[in-house]
Amino acid sequence: MTRRYALALCAALSTPAGAQSPLIATQRLTCADAMGLVKARGSVLISPGGGPAERFVRDRSQCTLSEIAELRFVPTRDNPECPIGYRCREPEFGDWDW
Repeated sequence: MTRRYALALCAALSTPAGAQSPLIATQRLTCADAMGLVKARGSVLISPGGGPAERFVRDRSQCTLSEIAELRFVPTRDNPECPIGYRCREPEFGDWDW
């Protein structure tokens, strides 16, 4: 973990729950740093590839009871398809095995 990332992570984790944190662009982080950020926070709003913000979570426990966790890949500084974490979403009919 880079020193700059560690300082940014410490600052982000020390902000009050109600405060807005700056939107993180995945293209500025390495894959390992982006994955570490999601793992450390549990749930984080990130702008993947400069697009609209998405909520990424570390695991299924961050989703509601009716949601499933879907693995997501985003571009980072060193990996065009970094497995950053999961996205919570409502299951669709095709998600169920019959």
